[in-house]
Amino acid sequence: MSLLQALVLFSAVSFLMYGFRSLTTEAMKKEFERYGLAKFRILTGSLEMIGAVGLIIGLFFHPLLIIAASGLSLLMLLGFGTRLVIKDPFLQCLPSFIFLLVNGYILYLSLIHA
Repeated sequence: MSLLQALVLFSAVSFLMYGFRSLTTEAMKKEFERYGLAKFRILTGSLEMIGAVGLIIGLFFHPLLIIAASGLSLLMLLGFGTRLVIKDPFLQCLPSFIFLLVNGYILYLSLIHA
């Protein structure tokens, strides 16, 4: 398995789980209320799951990998920014920043191999 494939699988599984939790759990409903983004919870969870599926399919259809990695990078940039705005502690900001880097690197690798 290549580094790109491993990163894609890691990110895709993570976003499938997080997106599903965003859509189904009371804890995530409360988190989105805390962010001041309750009206975007369903959209965000759906986009995360769509992005995850896009990453997996993108391993076989390269243009979709670029689109999915771009979209997830943007979501994580916005998520990281949101956490900074609401002044979350560093450790709570870290996951969104790490997933921004992971998906940014997936995007980079997919562009240089285009």
